[in-house]
Amino acid sequence: MAHIANGRDTGNCVSLLRVNSANSSQTNMLILQYSCTDPTASFVIYAIVDIVAMNVVLNGSDPDYAALLPSGFAILPDGSSGSTGSGMADAGGSSGGSLLTVAFQILVDSIPTAKLSLGSVATVNNLIACTVERIKVSLSCENA
Repeated sequence: MAHIANGRDTGNCVSLLRVNSANSSQTNMLILQYSCTDPTASFVIYAIVDIVAMNVVLNGSDPDYAALLPSGFAILPDGSSGSTGSGMADAGGSSGGSLLTVAFQILVDSIPTAKLSLGSVATVNNLIACTVERIKVSLSCENA
């Protein structure tokens, strides 16, 4: 829906993305995403936002109206000598690696003192595992 560049690199931007889903309950959601890359790291930070709340904010109302629970990931070079930081082999033929850090903020219960259920913990563990796997697949496609 919107893409605002932030710096010289076209990948450094703030985007407002529409969720395309077969699930009709998600059609009223948007994704607010910040992407940034430089020689030291690459970041993607995003939050799902209600489309009604976002329209209220875009029309000049208080931004606190749109609740944000940002999540995201960072990819940092492993620091090995000769590493390109991308996981690809450098000119000398050695292969470097990267450190992937994933963070989620999820509202499980609106009551702060509520205990987490085993089902909630399993759902979060599954979300993290699936997200890491998708990132790995995406990076392996880029390097192929």
